[in-house]
Amino acid sequence: MPVRGSLRALALVLVSATALVAPAAPAHAVAPVERNVVLRWNEALLSAVRSGTLGPPMVARALAVVHTCAYDAWAAYDAVAVGTRLGGSLRRPEAERTEANRAEAISYAAHLAAVDLYPAQRAGFDTLMTELGYDPAAPTGQPARTGLAACQAVLDHRHGDGSNQLGGYADTTDYAPVNAPMAVADPLTSVADPSRWQPLTYRNRAGALVTPPFLAPHWGGVASFTGRARDLADAVPAPAAYGTHAYRAQVAEIVSLTAGLTDRRKAIAEYWADGPSSETPPGHWSLFAQRVSARDGHGLDEDVKMFFALANSVMDAGIASWEAKRDHDSARPITAVRFLHRGRQIPTWGGRVIDGATWTPYQAPTFPTPPFAEHVSGHSTFSAAAAEVLRRFTGGDTFGGEAVIAKGSSLVEPGVSPAHDVTLRWSTFTEAADQAGLSRRYGGIHFLAGDLQGRALGKAVGAAAWERAQAYWSGRG
Repeated sequence: MPVRGSLRALALVLVSATALVAPAAPAHAVAPVERNVVLRWNEALLSAVRSGTLGPPMVARALAVVHTCAYDAWAAYDAVAVGTRLGGSLRRPEAERTEANRAEAISYAAHLAAVDLYPAQRAGFDTLMTELGYDPAAPTGQPARTGLAACQAVLDHRHGDGSNQLGGYADTTDYAPVNAPMAVADPLTSVADPSRWQPLTYRNRAGALVTPPFLAPHWGGVASFTGRARDLADAVPAPAAYGTHAYRAQVAEIVSLTAGLTDRRKAIAEYWADGPSSETPPGHWSLFAQRVSARDGHGLDEDVKMFFALANSVMDAGIASWEAKRDHDSARPITAVRFLHRGRQIPTWGGRVIDGATWTPYQAPTFPTPPFAEHVSGHSTFSAAAAEVLRRFTGGDTFGGEAVIAKGSSLVEPGVSPAHDVTLRWSTFTEAADQAGLSRRYGGIHFLAGDLQGRALGKAVGAAAWERAQAYWSGRG
């Protein structure tokens, strides 16, 4: 499966409980176990994500759709749980509530959803069905029919949820940036409004000169799992405006932070980047959930519920953070630093001193800054929401995850950083989520307020998603 370079590949082997090969097993490694169909479909979708081009909020929604379809199919074979769209109307008799029937219903539901979301990846999804012993072209058994009925109701709802999936997720709000694009390779000379978002022009991994538009500016209008994501986002304080002391202070903090990067901090910035050809920030937490499943010895029922709650929390995190991003339309550090310090010599990463008008984040030059507004941090929001759900599901904050970043594996400074292998460890889910948020400040992508307010927003979103998910599987709907 494609990965984002050697650093990402090595990291994934250690954080994913389903990796086939690891260069060195950590002391607390979890023994391989047979993967149930929920894990298999989660892995299949993450593979499609890495091969695809969807951005983080769309990936979060895709995960939620697949795992909601899986959950709703499973609920039909539970004595209490109700589905999200059809309630308890699909419930099967007690004699049919076997593990085999649950797995079959889940697989047909997940397959239908995955093909709907990633039609170009259908061959891979069909192959998985065959490996599991099912024929995707012949859903003749009752479990198959139940799974398809459950999922079709979810898809019918999601096709009209405001995402514009059927229109290629194109913007439906006629958003236009107030600032002209900045050529990253050239010094910044002026900008119409230093408080507002600015598109960037740069060469991507294929060498093409690109100017990506604001990704999904309509996303705050997508129907959320809890119905509360937008309201939670609207309570987020506004970012600092140009001309204020707070604006100057946040720029100074970013310049100082990126100029003083150690190998460890650089490794943190790159490990969490989750850019093109990765599983993106929402999918990153699916990898952590796979580890939790193996660590805690989950069966099918536990994983259906955990991934259902987790995926819907990150979907709502995407909706909430994008609502804030669109509301505030705030400048990224690359615009603010260059504008405030143009014509001045400032320190930066790598021990250099440069004209502030040429400052760049500590990110791969082929993806210098994601194409959407700064406030709030999506990484912080996604991660805090996911951590909140995993804390509540497991009954505690203990995680025990780690990743090894190989010597010289940097995409920003290839062969140079890190000078030695760096091991990142997270004893708790909270520690991992906080590091994900902090990584974007190390990388020069987000300001302090965007990180911290994103964490607070994500925690609130995660708590709301957990309560809603728990109500469904407790039969309260």
